[in-house]
Amino acid sequence: MKIAVGSDHAGFYLKNEIIKHLEDKGYELKDFGAFTEASCDYPDYAVKVAEEVAAKNYDYGILICGTGIGISIAANKVPGIRAALCNDTFSAHASREHNDANILAMGARVIGGGLALDIVDTFLSASFMGDKHLRRINKISDIESKYKK
Repeated sequence: MKIAVGSDHAGFYLKNEIIKHLEDKGYELKDFGAFTEASCDYPDYAVKVAEEVAAKNYDYGILICGTGIGISIAANKVPGIRAALCNDTFSAHASREHNDANILAMGARVIGGGLALDIVDTFLSASFMGDKHLRRINKISDIESKYKK
């Protein structure tokens, strides 16, 4: 499984903790930045990861900013992306099973490292259920297509 990872300055340390955790588990991943804790703009990293996931160069993405809100909003502007902001394992599991989320977003100022790693593991181990959920995902894609420029 290939994973694209990115953060802004607020998510820098949590991102590095997640990268080490995933590398220790044998995942193939790429860090798209930020590479320091210097102030930067979360949309720059959201779009890098989202474009790579949408192009299917990576199976999933993980994005972290201060709250996870801004970075998930930015990622969701890329067609084909379903970024889910998850601050608990139940949401992480449901986002994969019901919404076929392909990017996990988290807030470094909202959750701690231990919980974040549990959320990542839950997200990556869950599978899309299909069936009635596929019908709903297709409706989301139809909305996206309607507003594409």
